[in-house]
Amino acid sequence: MAPYLAAVRNYWSLLPAIAVAVVLILLYAVPTLINPQWTTTVLGLFKQHPEDADPAGQRLSPKRIQSRRMLAGLLVVVALALVGFNISLNREANGCYQAATAWGAVEAPPEGNKKRTSDDPCITMIYGTFIGDGTGTVGQDKPQPVETYQLMGDKKPKYLKWIQNRPSYDDGDLLIGVEADCALDLKVEQLEDKITAVVDRAQPCPVDDEISLTAIKLKEPLGDRKLVTVDGKELRQINPDMDSWPTVLKKLITGG
Repeated sequence: MAPYLAAVRNYWSLLPAIAVAVVLILLYAVPTLINPQWTTTVLGLFKQHPEDADPAGQRLSPKRIQSRRMLAGLLVVVALALVGFNISLNREANGCYQAATAWGAVEAPPEGNKKRTSDDPCITMIYGTFIGDGTGTVGQDKPQPVETYQLMGDKKPKYLKWIQNRPSYDDGDLLIGVEADCALDLKVEQLEDKITAVVDRAQPCPVDDEISLTAIKLKEPLGDRKLVTVDGKELRQINPDMDSWPTVLKKLITGG
C-alpha cells in the first residue's frame, strides 16, 4: 500500500481516529439492525443495578424497534461517509502530487534550493500562474526550452479543480507548465504553421519542487500545427490526471 499512500499530504494520519469511530459505530449499529432487542439488553447490563431492571420495561415496541433500526442505518451511513471522506482527501492530494511530478516537479529540491516541499501538493507543488500569461516578445538571443504541454480539450483535467489559483476550464485550450521561478518569462507565439513556446531567460530554469501552469487560449484551432520550442524541438504532450474512484480503491486494496 505504501506506493499509493506516499503522496506528501498524508491524510492517512487521521485514519486511526476514524477507524476507532467506525468500529464503535458498527459495534452498535450492526447488531441493532439485526435485532434491536439485543443491544437494548446488552446496554441494560451496564446500568448501576441491572438486577432491579424490569424485563418487561426493556421490551421494545414495534415503533421503537423501527426507530432504533433507522438510527442504526443512519450511523452506518455516517461511518461509510467518514471513510469515503478520508479516501477522497487522499485522492485529491495524490492527484495533485502525480500531476506535479508529471510536469517536472521534484519531490525534494536540490542542494542550494532552500525551498521545502510542502505537505500540501495542491497548494505549493502545482498551481496556476499568478503573474504572466505567455504573451510578449522574446528578448533573449538564446532562450530556454519548454518541455511539455497538456491539451485541455473535451476531457478536462480533474486535478485543476483542486490546485491553488486554478485556471478556469474556459481560460485556455492548452496548458504549459514550467518551474515557478520561470513562469513570468514564458513566451508563447502563435503562428499559422506552428506554436512556439520558450522561456525568455539566458540561464536554464533551476530544478524546482513547484510547477506553475499557464493556460493558453488559441486564436485558431490547433489543427495540424505542432508545438515547438528552442531549435524547433517538439514539446512532449502529457496527460496527467487524478485517478478514478475504481482505480483508487483498487490501489488501496492491492497496495499498487
